[in-house]
Amino acid sequence: MTDPSLSEAAARAYIYGYPLVYNLGEIAKLPRGDSILGVPVPWNTFGSARRLLGPEAKFVTPNNDTLYTVAPCDVSQGPLVLSVPDTAQRYYVLQFVDAWTNNFAYVGRRATGTAAAEFVLAPAGWSGDAGGRRVIHAPTDVFVIVGRVQVDGDADLDAVHALQDGFGLQPLEVPAGALAGIPAPGAGVDHDLAWWEQFRVALAAFPPPAADADVVAALEPLGLGAAASPYEAPDQALADALVAGQRQGAATVEDVSRTSLKIVDGWSSAMHGFDYNLDYFELGTIDAPEWKLDDRTTASVARAAAARAGLWGNHGYEARYDLLWQDEHGDELSGAHRYELTLSPPPDVGAFWSLTMYDEPDYYLVRNPIDRYSIGDRTPGLIVGADGSVVIRMQVDPPSHADGPVNWLPAPPGAFRPVLRAYEPHGSALDGTLRLPPVRRLA
Repeated sequence: MTDPSLSEAAARAYIYGYPLVYNLGEIAKLPRGDSILGVPVPWNTFGSARRLLGPEAKFVTPNNDTLYTVAPCDVSQGPLVLSVPDTAQRYYVLQFVDAWTNNFAYVGRRATGTAAAEFVLAPAGWSGDAGGRRVIHAPTDVFVIVGRVQVDGDADLDAVHALQDGFGLQPLEVPAGALAGIPAPGAGVDHDLAWWEQFRVALAAFPPPAADADVVAALEPLGLGAAASPYEAPDQALADALVAGQRQGAATVEDVSRTSLKIVDGWSSAMHGFDYNLDYFELGTIDAPEWKLDDRTTASVARAAAARAGLWGNHGYEARYDLLWQDEHGDELSGAHRYELTLSPPPDVGAFWSLTMYDEPDYYLVRNPIDRYSIGDRTPGLIVGADGSVVIRMQVDPPSHADGPVNWLPAPPGAFRPVLRAYEPHGSALDGTLRLPPVRRLA
């Protein structure tokens, strides 16, 4: 019989460890070549998408506005030198995400400007000679740089490709040995406990902050602090509790990722959905109470929800995300109906805004007959009213000729969830006073 107290502890542990395990799994895909980029990206190098992502990208809520330039990084053998090109005021951001999904630094137009520059990426506690460069300390030796460079249509791709090629990484010093990388789980663990083994080795390699000491102590009865795997020949009561706890924890993560954000007029704002980082603030971040959750337990659950629904999402001061769930009547959005959204005016931004269509429950881009996955202020032929308003139709079939020219964002036939992005939000889009209008169901 499963011990209820042990299985409940396992459920809490699963929620705590989910972002770490999921994130490391996505980082590991980069060197293997099965990431959203589709090509192998060796450690400490950049790999770039050469075209905007489409439905072939099996990744939660990818944007369709920028070209990704991504680097899996490992500073276990010493610091790296990051070089960035002059983008001539073009929007770009390099977002630094540690193993636990903390956004711990930013380099880019908002944070550091667009001039060519070099930075030193160092392990925590490093105090060597950076040669006059600004230093970014990584909380964990393994982290990922998620870069985004603005693209203004197909004609702009060559220019963006040239900029992507200007991002570089090289060792500051000759490495002392082999990179540590992401630890491999024990090979003798059955499938039912494989996740727990992944968590155990990741927890040892990438310890959480000292402020989480009580949480880490609570993991000990589950075997997560053991030096050797207790899951290869586990006690049956422990195994049963872990299986039950994982099932319960996964259901909670799924539920929280959908319900943790307050819905107003059908929208939920993720403006503060990435405020769970309470410990690590390097270049380009804002270490201020308004950008930090004030309770570590709440932050832990928010971290899990953010990983599930928007892994590698930016802080709200870099890019604002608003998720559309319901129409004006409070009904879930479905391709069985036609909808109209009027942005009057669109969000106030320093860079650009867009509305991107995703399916449910995977939050993937969905193939459509005109290959349009987002619509925004850079969309060719965008129809803008005399008052600056933008009206967007969301439906499966093309709008009728009787409707006249309209801004059409194709929807999938089933449930869907659009996301409104505002890059470099200003004014009401940044200060929390923006209230987006409800979506009108036409039929």
